[in-house]
Amino acid sequence: MAACGAAAAEYSALLSLSCGPITRRRFAVSCRARPPGNLSAQQKKKRGKNIAPKQRSSNAKLLLTTEENGQLPSTSLRTSMERPQKSTSSEDDTNGAISQIDEKIAAIGNEQQEVLPYWGGHILISAYQDILLLNQARLQAIEDVDKILTEKEALQKKVDTLEMNLSKALATKGNINTDIPGDHLEKFTKEILIESALSGGNPAHLCESPLFMELTVLKEENMLLKADAQFLKAKIVEFAETEEFLFKLEKERSLLDATVRELEARFLVAQTDIWKVVPLQYDVWMEKVENLQHMLGCLKNHVEKYAALLDQHDDLHDKIDELEASLKEGKTSEFSPYVVELLQQKLKAAKSRHQAGHQETNTHIQVYQQLTEEFQDNLGKLIEESGRLEHSANSMPSEFWSHILLMIDGWFLERKIPNTDARMLREMAWKRDDRICEAYFACKGAKESDVMETFLKLSLSGNSSGLHIVHIAAEMAPVAKVGGLADVVAGLGKALQTKGHLVEIVLPKYDCMQLDQITNLKVLDVVIQSYFDGNLFSNNVWTGTVEGLPVYFIEPQHPSKFFWRAQYYGEHDDFKRYSYFSRAALELLYQSGKKIDIIHCHDWQTAFVAPLYWDIYATRGFSSARICFTCHNFEYQGTAPAPDLSYCGLDVEQLDRPDRMQDNAHGRINVAKGGIVYSNIVTTVSPTYALEVRSEGGRGLQDTLKMHSRKFVGILNGIDTGTWNPSTDRFLAVQYSATDLQGKAANKAFLRKQLGLYSEDASQPLVACITRLVPQKGLHLIRHAIYKTAELGGQFVLLGSSPVPHIQREFEGVADQFQKNNNIRLILKYDEALSHCIYAASDMFIIPSMFEPCGLTQMIAMRYGSVPIVRQTGGLCDSVFDFDDETIPVELRNGFTFARTDEQDLSSCLERAFSYYSRKPMVWKQLVQKDMQIDFSWDSPASQYENLYQSAVAQARGAAQT
Repeated sequence: MAACGAAAAEYSALLSLSCGPITRRRFAVSCRARPPGNLSAQQKKKRGKNIAPKQRSSNAKLLLTTEENGQLPSTSLRTSMERPQKSTSSEDDTNGAISQIDEKIAAIGNEQQEVLPYWGGHILISAYQDILLLNQARLQAIEDVDKILTEKEALQKKVDTLEMNLSKALATKGNINTDIPGDHLEKFTKEILIESALSGGNPAHLCESPLFMELTVLKEENMLLKADAQFLKAKIVEFAETEEFLFKLEKERSLLDATVRELEARFLVAQTDIWKVVPLQYDVWMEKVENLQHMLGCLKNHVEKYAALLDQHDDLHDKIDELEASLKEGKTSEFSPYVVELLQQKLKAAKSRHQAGHQETNTHIQVYQQLTEEFQDNLGKLIEESGRLEHSANSMPSEFWSHILLMIDGWFLERKIPNTDARMLREMAWKRDDRICEAYFACKGAKESDVMETFLKLSLSGNSSGLHIVHIAAEMAPVAKVGGLADVVAGLGKALQTKGHLVEIVLPKYDCMQLDQITNLKVLDVVIQSYFDGNLFSNNVWTGTVEGLPVYFIEPQHPSKFFWRAQYYGEHDDFKRYSYFSRAALELLYQSGKKIDIIHCHDWQTAFVAPLYWDIYATRGFSSARICFTCHNFEYQGTAPAPDLSYCGLDVEQLDRPDRMQDNAHGRINVAKGGIVYSNIVTTVSPTYALEVRSEGGRGLQDTLKMHSRKFVGILNGIDTGTWNPSTDRFLAVQYSATDLQGKAANKAFLRKQLGLYSEDASQPLVACITRLVPQKGLHLIRHAIYKTAELGGQFVLLGSSPVPHIQREFEGVADQFQKNNNIRLILKYDEALSHCIYAASDMFIIPSMFEPCGLTQMIAMRYGSVPIVRQTGGLCDSVFDFDDETIPVELRNGFTFARTDEQDLSSCLERAFSYYSRKPMVWKQLVQKDMQIDFSWDSPASQYENLYQSAVAQARGAAQT
């Protein structure tokens, strides 16, 4: 009986500590077992050292730091890494130690996954032009990391359960081998029954005896003990399977290490190749060197963070040691030593792998740091050596020559060199003479006086065939942009510069300019005085390079602080502000002594230039230039009371006449009219708009335009295909091209998630509209398009704001109405980055304008594969041709158009587009690809302007000779 009682006590103690799906039972036995909840103080202290979920989450987030430098953040990766891991209060020191082992191995794999594509993208200088392929490789690496993290999470759950079961099993003092007690109990029961039968007793009464009932209970408990033992054996097998997975991860990490070594070898080869490439194109070479320096700096920071992450887990050794100590202190029976030995083997192997991985990782860190330092030293030597390289003038970028021209002009305006020498040096720079390039690099780092002396020793030979063109404007992208005017000034200027002409820009110096878009911005040590309202006022002149073009910024020293208003337009004294600027700009050109061929002014804000030039400055000998005036929108003409014209020094009596500057309204003058009358060339921004403004579209200037029709022409604007390029656009989640449209679908999914749009149906069409909310843009049709798109089952995104308060409030009401609709979004603000994403994500782009001089958004939309839906007016007629119009050649049909301004016409057009999109996907895809391949660059428009310029200059020279 004592033996049976001891066996029952051992079994009861085991049962009280068992885990798993088997329900714990209580039996009325005489033996007692220590409850598992009574932990020692040392055990509680160990339990407190377990890694908390917050710490795991922060470690996971630390692994994401390099992801911020990538072009496409992986949503799945971010979600999996930031998801908090489960933890229970019953986890003990064994659980924490094994979790730490698992997290350490996974962290090493994850770090290698992120370092490698990052490091590879930086060191492959020779593959710099294949950046798109590197981006795709990075995406694949991110997906691999995501898979590993998912597998690791499942493994972690299994290990946590196993750790708890093992810790409880090891804590028991009983004998977990139930075979022997079970045999003894069965034998003892049979002996009692036989003895009772031989003695003549009744077996029924024997079964009711306390002793026999206790034996029955013991047999039941023994059966449960067997079940627990089988469960424990299954967990041990499961633990072995997890070990195999750990070895798999270790193998993957070894493969990553091999890739690291391969990249290091390629790095050494690339480093050797750098010294062989002499000479390099200066702009490309310097850009690559600077980018590489920045990338290496980022890599160094990344490696330091990696080292810090490893240091945070240095206590892993201590936790393993504590676990081993706790195992050695436990008292086990026949079966327990096997479990203990197995666990010790696992811990020993994990500890060994951890130490080896830690040592190998530290070795890699040291190698990376050493290579980084060596490469930085070599870069420094290479940069120093660049000063001794022979540079080809033809290989120098436009920014270089713009800098040279601004430097020469600064010397002349500051009275440091005479006018004749300035003209000679300008001509040499204009021709891109090799000698001026060599002189510049020979004097780099020398004093300014030594540089000037070297330049003055140069001689000039030959004449330039190009033109000297100066644009005077109120805007220029990206430094001061409100609308399409800014894009035209920058795009046309760069295209003319590419054709071999000397192009300069003059702008006001606004206080709200994007100064970070200006290179080498500095103020000249000279003050230009200009006339205004009977007095002379000083002007500071700033110079800088924007988009590779030399730009002069005029800063008036006037009490009214004309351009310190925190906005470009919309001031009560705009007429005074821009008449002042026009006079100061001409004064700058006059005092610079330049022989300019074309002065090109834009819109009414600088139309003052035309009458000022001919009535004032031509009489002073500044008469070499011909004037070109471009009106981008005849709705804005710059009218004011006639006396206000005298502020800038113009004669009101001479100009307030019907054939000159007199407006149709009595007592007022019209600046745009003066630009038409006094210019040699008058242009607008599309051929159809040029026809429209000769009638009612001229807003009162149609008669003047008819009178001067021989010098009036419409030239369709272009777009900057470098800025608007889906294959290189840095704002996009994924770059793509006409031959690979998968990236467009990815951008659509990305925008939907960003804006909270319904995203289950990938084929659901997305209609976009990016515009200023003004009456010209057809506001009632935009509203109707929103409702019609929702009716047709599509999605609609509007991006734009209104300068008119009641219009802004009206659309805010529409936005509130659709706030809970996951298919409609109205973003009522200006957002440059978001506009790029919308162009790339949208399937259709709607422009229902009442009138549109040119329009750039339809060209940009087609560039990004968004099919335009437009009203037939102005420049929209010259750039979008209906897909179903059989009178138009098939190769020109690129969108959907409607004629009237009513909602029915727009609805019909939308229905046709939706029908093609849903019912003829292959036809739609071909249309998208065709639109993306249309050439809307500035090359053709620039050639047309070039012909106009040369014709005007030739006529002027012919007249001078006669």
